[in-house]
Amino acid sequence: MARPQSSRRESSPDTAAELTSRPHPAQRRTLAVLSLAQIFVGLANGLAVGVGSLFVVRVTGVDALGGMAATLVTLGGAVMSAPLARLAARRGRRISLTTACVVALTATAVLVISGAFDLGWLVMIGFFGLGASSSLTLQARFAAVDLAQPHRRGRDMSLVIWMTTIGVVAGPSIVPLGDRLGVPLGLGELTGAYVLSGTGLLIVTFVVWVFLRPDPLQAAGAQAGESTANPETAFRILHHPRILWVVVMIASAHAMMVGIMAMTPVHLEHAGQALPLIMLAMSAHTGGMYVLSPVFGFLADSVGRRSTVLLGAFLLAASAAANLLLPESLGIVGLALLGFGWSAVTVAASALLNDETPQHARPVVQGRSDTTMGFAGAGAGAFAGVVVATIGFDSLNWIMLIALALIVIGATRGLKNRIHSA
Repeated sequence: MARPQSSRRESSPDTAAELTSRPHPAQRRTLAVLSLAQIFVGLANGLAVGVGSLFVVRVTGVDALGGMAATLVTLGGAVMSAPLARLAARRGRRISLTTACVVALTATAVLVISGAFDLGWLVMIGFFGLGASSSLTLQARFAAVDLAQPHRRGRDMSLVIWMTTIGVVAGPSIVPLGDRLGVPLGLGELTGAYVLSGTGLLIVTFVVWVFLRPDPLQAAGAQAGESTANPETAFRILHHPRILWVVVMIASAHAMMVGIMAMTPVHLEHAGQALPLIMLAMSAHTGGMYVLSPVFGFLADSVGRRSTVLLGAFLLAASAAANLLLPESLGIVGLALLGFGWSAVTVAASALLNDETPQHARPVVQGRSDTTMGFAGAGAGAFAGVVVATIGFDSLNWIMLIALALIVIGATRGLKNRIHSA
């Protein structure tokens, strides 16, 4: 006897009626608004984070503090993700995303002031506040699927993620323009980059506040016949093993990516590789994180969420193998594969998180997942530095296979459960 269609699709527990439902009339507009916003968020982040370490060193005069820019942005994003998600649950995506924009915009103003007056303590506050832009990017990917048909969640989410590529790639290239604007005004070297970054965030604030109507989360609640005014904030992820494992997969992929990515440039430099080659490798990594996201979104919808997660795990394993087996002159291979693997796991697992979570609990669960993801990345980055300094870069790659194992276990447990229930 032929299996029913639902048993072949391991990617979603949604009903057949949902799979064949007509698209919500506001979904196309929502995707257009979020895509435009992501371009300018990516541009703002590419400018701000791209020169962050150099900016911190210039303002503070302490080389050892250069890594604090990325660390504080990551921590700020992790801390703010859950509150912003709760705000979305109560007031909708539009209010939550706009709030994130305003916080990040204020942070760029703080950074401009710190650069103009060489206030080292203030620059740290600015980068922490800039983490709101990271939370904005993460929440936007979930906003993209609030109204999506279940069988298109991967593709719709990956489209919004992919649009970030344009801004992230273009951002660092216009840093000199910031200096040409800022230095004559007495703002100091590199400070003009944060003027441009703030301009990008101002555009995002306008676009989201004016055009993200109807609010996709509230419209999704109305469509499902559920109110978002009193969300079930007491939803316990620990009581839902399937959801817990999805959160573990997302956090593990992020930890492995950040840990290896953070120390690869140091490893390559110590191996005698030239700065242009190191920057090329980092560009390949950044491109890998975003450029194939539509492909992984399509695979998540057509082949299956968990199967795509396993593909990402394979790419992450290939990245570690490349780092261990290839000469340092080919470090670009390991970093590119690391970006591809992270993208596949993140896109597919994020879509799966939506599938597994009840409508009324999604904003809260998404926020907790993003918070866990952020802290996992920050912790892995700090841990990786200690590991490389004590036992070497090769050991770091071996240790990070623990995170890879958690991804594989999480994906295969879900596949086994679906086979048994079929």
